[in-house]
Amino acid sequence: MQKFLTAEWRDLVMANYEADPAVLAPLVPAGCELDLFDGKCFVSLVGFMFLNTRVLGVAVPFHGNFEEVNLRFYVRRECSDEVRRGVVFVKEIVPRSAIALVARTLYGEPYEAWRMGHLRSERLVGYSWSKGECSNSLTVEIAEDLGVPAEGSHGEFIIEHYWGYTRRGERRTDEYKVEHPKWELFAATNETINVDFAATYGKRFAFLNEMRPHSVLLAKGSEIAVFKGQKLNL
Repeated sequence: MQKFLTAEWRDLVMANYEADPAVLAPLVPAGCELDLFDGKCFVSLVGFMFLNTRVLGVAVPFHGNFEEVNLRFYVRRECSDEVRRGVVFVKEIVPRSAIALVARTLYGEPYEAWRMGHLRSERLVGYSWSKGECSNSLTVEIAEDLGVPAEGSHGEFIIEHYWGYTRRGERRTDEYKVEHPKWELFAATNETINVDFAATYGKRFAFLNEMRPHSVLLAKGSEIAVFKGQKLNL
C-alpha cells in the first residue's frame, strides 16, 4: 500500500461518551459492524494537532500545521485472516478550506472548514472551533502519565483502531489504513466541554449536550502515516 499522507498527531484530547447503538447504526458503512467495549457503544470527541504534514512526501506550504477536531465512532470489519478495527467520522473540522476540499475529494471524508484555535501550556491542552453563531471549546488539565494502556483496557480500545471506513453510499464503503506506534496516555482532569453537539454535528447527537463523558483521555501522539484508500468489494 502507498503512503498518501505523513504527519505528526500530537496532544490528542478524547472525550468519550456512551451511546445507544441504535443512534449510530444508520451511519455504519456497509461491510462493517459497531465495535463495542464491554458491551457498550462509544462516540468520541477528539481534538488534536496536525504537524509537519506531507502529501506523497511533499510539504504543502502554509498547510503543514493545523488543528483538527472530529466526532467519531468505532466499527470492526471481519476479513478472511483478521478483524480490522476502525473508526467512522461523523464530521472532521479543520481551519483551512483547501485541506477540507482535498480530504472530501480524495477520501470522501466529511471535512468542513471552521475558525479554529488551540491552547498548550505545561498544565493545559485545549481546542476551540466556531462558525457563525456556533462556538465550541474543549480544554483539559494534564495529570499523571499513565503510560501505554494495558491490553483489553478501555484506553486501549479508544486509541487502538488502525483503519478508517467511509460510507460512500448504501452499498459502497471505502477503507484506508492508519499506521502509528502505541500511544502513551496521560490522565486528563477538570475538563471543560462547551460544545453544541446538535448545532455542530446534527440533531442525532443532541443527546450529548446533556451527558457527561464516560472518560476523558489525553494521548501524547506520534508520527503517523495514512495510506491510500480503496473501495471494498462487498
